[in-house]
Amino acid sequence: MSATLMVDALDVPTRAALRRLVITLADSKRLMGIRYSDWLLGAPTIETGIAASSMAQDEWGHARLLYAMLKDFGEDPVAVEHERPDEDYASVDPLDAQFPDWAAVVAGMVVVDGALSVALEGFAGGRFEPARTRVPKMLAEEEFHRSLAVAWYRRLSQASEEARSLLRAATQSMLPPLLTWLGAADEAAERMVAEGVTRPGAELVAAFRTAVGPLLSEAQVDVDAFEPAGEWDPRRGRGPGHPDGEALERARGDRNRMLFVE
Repeated sequence: MSATLMVDALDVPTRAALRRLVITLADSKRLMGIRYSDWLLGAPTIETGIAASSMAQDEWGHARLLYAMLKDFGEDPVAVEHERPDEDYASVDPLDAQFPDWAAVVAGMVVVDGALSVALEGFAGGRFEPARTRVPKMLAEEEFHRSLAVAWYRRLSQASEEARSLLRAATQSMLPPLLTWLGAADEAAERMVAEGVTRPGAELVAAFRTAVGPLLSEAQVDVDAFEPAGEWDPRRGRGPGHPDGEALERARGDRNRMLFVE
């Protein structure tokens, strides 16, 4: 491993590229937690609702650790987390809207959370010291999420044709934008690879396909049949658009602003 990377030593474009990576990971974790929390009372069983609550708390904790990295950029993480406008959020596209049914939640557990874990593994193995020290703990906590995701994905894959169809459709809709995100090769992404911050997009995509492919095949989804697709916003490192306003109000804590204490 080369010497660790310090933000102060980076030129302006490289700092911006690193900040984009941190923000998209932090926002995605924050919104992943929101999407899990949507199902605390709507999960199929009480036990699963409790698990969704636990996963939501994990994701929010991971987001907080990632936002804290922005201190190295001279920014206030609290302001970034709670005061940005909707159009500045950079979470991955499949989290823009509430999951419509439990099958979509399960698909999200596998493919969205799975893509985030692959990206975090690349980040943890790079030269940015805060990622090397903080991300491995997040990945260890993700093992619980994955075990629940695998169990439910298999359960729905073996259930009724309606359940399988819903699971398959949700999975298929999520794959193209996630492959686009993981495989990004724009200028900012290339700077992160050149600086040793993360792995090339093609390697991340290959790792993702390997990680989720066998499980997705149980729902008759061939991950290798899908390619990156969709428009790209290079400023935020994701597709156009942003999460729905209600979710962002919750993510920022807008309704309890007067009571906010850090």
